[in-house]
Amino acid sequence: MARRLSCWHTAPLLSLLALCGGISPGIAGDRPDFTYRTNASEVRLSFSATDQNNHGVATLQASDFAIVDTDVIVRNFQSFTRSDWTKLEIAILIDASESATPRFRQEMADVLELVSQTDGVPDENLSIFSFAASQPALLCAGNCRASHALERIPPASARGLTPLYDTIVFAADYLSSHGDVHAEKALIVFSDGIDTISRNALGDAVNSALRSEVELDCIDLNKPAYRSQGAATLRSLASTTGGRYFPAPGGAVQALNVILEGLRASYSISYRLPSHASGFHTVRVLPTHNLNLQFRSRSGYYYPNQAW
Repeated sequence: MARRLSCWHTAPLLSLLALCGGISPGIAGDRPDFTYRTNASEVRLSFSATDQNNHGVATLQASDFAIVDTDVIVRNFQSFTRSDWTKLEIAILIDASESATPRFRQEMADVLELVSQTDGVPDENLSIFSFAASQPALLCAGNCRASHALERIPPASARGLTPLYDTIVFAADYLSSHGDVHAEKALIVFSDGIDTISRNALGDAVNSALRSEVELDCIDLNKPAYRSQGAATLRSLASTTGGRYFPAPGGAVQALNVILEGLRASYSISYRLPSHASGFHTVRVLPTHNLNLQFRSRSGYYYPNQAW
């Protein structure tokens, strides 16, 4: 199953469903980390739709779009359903590094308040992650309502100890094993994008999110007009996993409202695998009638070089 990526920025990315196994997805141009024995015959994709005003479109019909799988146009789908909002798993990752937390502590508490009041998302589907010193930490799971939201934000860690990638891997693994297997999963990352101590690299964090089918929505905590490698990292995390990137300053609560609206207007489809050619298959979701529609999905999927 796959999630979202801005198809007008980057071609969307899918994951392949194997009937007898699975395939580790990755970034276009990379080799997959591992391959399982598989007799894959179906591709499943999740995506969201927005109109020209960037508002979610919750009334999409199967005739409103087509899939371009490498060079093959797909219009006949084996299934097409709107995602179940009540099964949505939302997690928040708060960068507790000294460079990020002090300036945004109250704003992040406001975000937790908004998430806690979101209708249709059960208590057990909310979790908060951060890190303590150099280790990822789960701050709460299933008991994250906002009465003590501010208290849950950890104090700033010592300068230089920012295991951002490790925490993304940790949170993605948790979301993968938590809740309904068919639930949409979103990890909202509040960070300046700087990592100083992780054992995992950026590619490991991305691949972990892809394997776990977790969308990364990134809210940049860098100072306005400040160019940094961290901002580029956040853009990469969001775009490759089908999420959104919000630059500073944009208002964290406003950004979260946009994210939640997009998740409410998400869909899942499946179609027969058009080609058994090995390697990376690019995928795009394109409008068929209303050219103002925009779609977010991942950018493709790997088909194994061989089954073994």
